[in-house]
Amino acid sequence: MQTQNSFRKALFAAGLTALVAMVPLTQVSAQEASPPPAKASDNQTVPGKVDDTWITTKVKSELATAKNVKSSDLSVTTTDGVVAITGTATSAAEKTKIESVAKHVKGVKKVDASGVTVSDVAK
Repeated sequence: MQTQNSFRKALFAAGLTALVAMVPLTQVSAQEASPPPAKASDNQTVPGKVDDTWITTKVKSELATAKNVKSSDLSVTTTDGVVAITGTATSAAEKTKIESVAKHVKGVKKVDASGVTVSDVAK
């Protein structure tokens, strides 16, 4: 039994050695092995610049959880960190709260809430 195991191990080792010997050995320079440099047009974020889509999502999320804000009547867009909010607020206090919530989101440079109108009748 022990000689059968030794024979199997020797056969396996010989097969493995033969397989390795059959593979052509080529040297690859470090330059060929490294991936090509990224192009400037690739979708990469610039360090310190927060993605506009993320800002829009975060502002919408914060408005949805803010007390005394009816976020379903609002639309949010972001361009280069400038948040534009349009829609309807039930009061001037709600409009002020909407602006304040948006201003406190990380990455927001400016908030334009001129598109938010205050309705005379509370819904």
